[in-house]
Amino acid sequence: MSVRHEDGTIRYDAGARNVLGGELMPCSVDPVTGFYRNGCCETGPHDLGLHTVCAVMTDAFLAYSKAVGNDLSTPQPEAHFPGLKAGDRWCLCAPRWKEALDAGSAPLIVLESTHEETLAIVPLGVLKDYACVP
Repeated sequence: MSVRHEDGTIRYDAGARNVLGGELMPCSVDPVTGFYRNGCCETGPHDLGLHTVCAVMTDAFLAYSKAVGNDLSTPQPEAHFPGLKAGDRWCLCAPRWKEALDAGSAPLIVLESTHEETLAIVPLGVLKDYACVP
């Protein structure tokens, strides 16, 4: 059952939890993010990449991502993708965030908007070390 949030986002899993154990909060609606493009870092059986980390983009991370083959900064109008810039929030794949961490390029994250499934890839203590202060 889907649920509409007060900010207009539609949640597909009303019971989704964040890494702190609370309700999963929206990540971004401008640009609209998430595997389901609903503004939330929700996941489900079709999300093979595990798009669960709400990250705050940096120039360093965007350059790293482009260098490893995932260009997030170039607009792709045919895919309704505006291209990201530093400061944008975006739901990243948990394994990609971990790769960036290991390479020294991990961006800060929003814990309240990062899905609990991320904990299968990255321990909570590490995530807290990269927590963005809202």
